[in-house]
Amino acid sequence: MNVLIIALDGVTPLEVRGAEVLVVAPALNSRLRHWLSDDDAARRRAEERAAAWVDWLQQSGLHAQGRVGDFDPLQAIADVLPAFQPDEIMIAAQSEHSTRLAGELVTRAGSRFALPIHRAGEPLPRAA
Repeated sequence: MNVLIIALDGVTPLEVRGAEVLVVAPALNSRLRHWLSDDDAARRRAEERAAAWVDWLQQSGLHAQGRVGDFDPLQAIADVLPAFQPDEIMIAAQSEHSTRLAGELVTRAGSRFALPIHRAGEPLPRAA
């Protein structure tokens, strides 16, 4: 099973067992900073977020890789789908702002991609 985790902020406890995991940390930034091409700090935070997730998942015994994604989380998902074919997408968020973004992202991604999409904290249905 392949699981794509979209990491909007810090590591969120979740249950993923026996899966290959790709963590994508979108380079979240304000529209103004993105428009001004001021993405360095956002990319650095995303790299740190991806690395923290990969470390945590590997310590949990999973094979995980991480990368920085587009500042738009929906585009970040679209960018990785040709190379990594997930069975499920997990949207992970903890902070109040990220939680709102996660809810919006689940809705938008659900209408765009033909894959099961879940938020961290929700149990993942298992295929029989």
